[in-house]
Amino acid sequence: MDKNTLTGLLLIGALLMGFMYCNRPDPEQAKNTPVEQTQKETAAAQTGDVADLRVAMIDAAQKFGTVDTAAVPGKKVYSVSMADVEYSVALGADTVITGNARLEGAPVDLAMALGSTQSKNTSEADAAARDAVRKAIDSYNSYGSLASNLGGKDSVVTVKTPNLNVSFSSRGGMVSKVVLNKYNTEITKKPQPVTVFDSKTGSYALEFQTATNRLNTAELNYKISQPNDTTVVMTLPVGQNATMGVRYTVDAANYLVKMDLLQQNIAAALPGLKRSVTMTWKQALQRNEVGRTFEERFSAIYYKMDNENPEDLDNYSDDAESVRGNIRWIAFKNQFFSSVIIARNNFSAAELDSKMVKAGNTLKNMTAEATFGYDTSKDVAGAFCFYFGPNDYPLLSDLDDALKAYAPQDDDNLQLNKLVQVGWGIFGWINRFVVIPVFSFLSGFISNYGIIILLLTLFIKLILFPLTYKSYMSQAKMRVLAPEIKEINEKYPNKEDALKKQQETMKLYSRAGASPFSGCLPMLLQMPILIAMFSFFPSAIELRGQSFLWVHDLSAPDYIFTLPFSLPFLGNQLSLFCLLMTATNIIYTRINMQSQPTSSTMPGMKWMMYLMPVMFLFFFNDYAAGLSYYYFLSLLITIVQTYIFRLCINEDKVRKQMLENAKKPKKKSGFMARLEAAQKKQEAMMREQARQNARRRR
Repeated sequence: MDKNTLTGLLLIGALLMGFMYCNRPDPEQAKNTPVEQTQKETAAAQTGDVADLRVAMIDAAQKFGTVDTAAVPGKKVYSVSMADVEYSVALGADTVITGNARLEGAPVDLAMALGSTQSKNTSEADAAARDAVRKAIDSYNSYGSLASNLGGKDSVVTVKTPNLNVSFSSRGGMVSKVVLNKYNTEITKKPQPVTVFDSKTGSYALEFQTATNRLNTAELNYKISQPNDTTVVMTLPVGQNATMGVRYTVDAANYLVKMDLLQQNIAAALPGLKRSVTMTWKQALQRNEVGRTFEERFSAIYYKMDNENPEDLDNYSDDAESVRGNIRWIAFKNQFFSSVIIARNNFSAAELDSKMVKAGNTLKNMTAEATFGYDTSKDVAGAFCFYFGPNDYPLLSDLDDALKAYAPQDDDNLQLNKLVQVGWGIFGWINRFVVIPVFSFLSGFISNYGIIILLLTLFIKLILFPLTYKSYMSQAKMRVLAPEIKEINEKYPNKEDALKKQQETMKLYSRAGASPFSGCLPMLLQMPILIAMFSFFPSAIELRGQSFLWVHDLSAPDYIFTLPFSLPFLGNQLSLFCLLMTATNIIYTRINMQSQPTSSTMPGMKWMMYLMPVMFLFFFNDYAAGLSYYYFLSLLITIVQTYIFRLCINEDKVRKQMLENAKKPKKKSGFMARLEAAQKKQEAMMREQARQNARRRR
């Protein structure tokens, strides 16, 4: 290697060493790991984010806050109260922000969350507090001139009356609680008044649409006042001499709460306000009764279209429905109590949804989103009326007159009494025009509903007495013919002679003036009343909470003991009145079978006849005690009537009269003529079939 080459290599090495020295890493930077570098970058980003948030908080404080120049000498202090966020900004050379954000009820210091002081919170809590502040500021910016009504302390005013207590909340300008003073829950150890509506389990709010934003009244805090004992007024100052508000008027005698939407100069203050508003109403329907089965079965969403009959969603499963047209009212109905909203000028559309809840004290989650027209030119932009009360048939029937004052131009019958299920068709007529009037009349004189049910049963039995007597006379006639029927059975013992046996039997009935069907017809005529009672008792709020003998509540099952095991369709609890009804039914079945002359020839039917009362035990065990009590009384009175008839009716005289009737020429009835013609035709067909079979055998 020559001198020049060596010199070149040394120069190149010196240049490389100089380059490496100039580009060596910073000592502090060299200490950082990749993870630490990422954390520092995140911290830097958060620092910038916090700086932006501080600017937004200062800007919001100047827009929406209240000024207190004397709070801190030399500084202007703005105080801001938003939903879940309260803070103060002291403007000066060194601006100071202090306050709290409430996270699930727990306050988080904003000075710590913003890094102004050493934080004692977790990083997650600080981040959540900053997010809460951002959301609150965004909400304030969205509400514009209404932003001053966001946040603040909730104020509650309660109107107390003998029938109900209604509480009104400034937060959302809504009814927050309704307590029915004359009705108690049946599932609590100590009697407590029924709460038919509560902001903890239900809510409603109005959503307005402007040219740029959606405004939800649930986020607004109204100024609340009470001009008199029955009126509560909620007001929202909007700016530019404009206000929005709600006026509530309580009509406690009819369980009504009138709701008027008030406004003044609103069009200028909220430009682009749409003429269509959505009311969102939600309620988790709570249990009040011992028997969950029936309370759940009788709970549903009902609604009524203009000039149509009320309809309801499926009460046995989840259901949803979109309704279009003029909707008069929407109801969240329980077994004995309902919350109903009635629109003076109708809803134009509604989205209804009902979901079953299988556990706890909640029966169903119900939601209604209803749309209605909003008139910005009138002082009263909309009018509604809430009904919070019992499903009392007479009371609901009379509400149309009470509501005329709220909607005098409305000629349509509201049919709110359809919330009480009294049955369909003839069963409903019996309940509406016979059972309910008699029941109401008796309850005006007698306070014990066990006695009222007894008198009602006697009244119904008195009405049915002619039919019962005719039925027994028919059975007596059939009974005195037993020897003749036995002779016919012995004369034609073979199956091939069944047709001849039937013909001879019908001829005997015809000569004697008896009919096997005459005893069935009176029983069939009594069935509508029995079915009507089946619909009436589970819906009769008059029985609710009424005690009788060992029964605490006649509208609920009277369980007296619990079995150590559970039976299918029965459970592990037994109702005493249901057991009494079953035992009485078995006795009545035995008496009835003994009075039938053909019972000995149909041994296969015996166990079937005894099986029916046992099936009723499984069916009625979880029904209202009042219903089982009524059926028990009805069967018991029928048994007594049967023995009285036996003592009063001389069967020898009946037999003598029937023999005299047999001697007289008797014109065949149309039914008997058709029956004999059908028998002769069938006999001819059987003879022809026998001849054809004989030919084939040849």
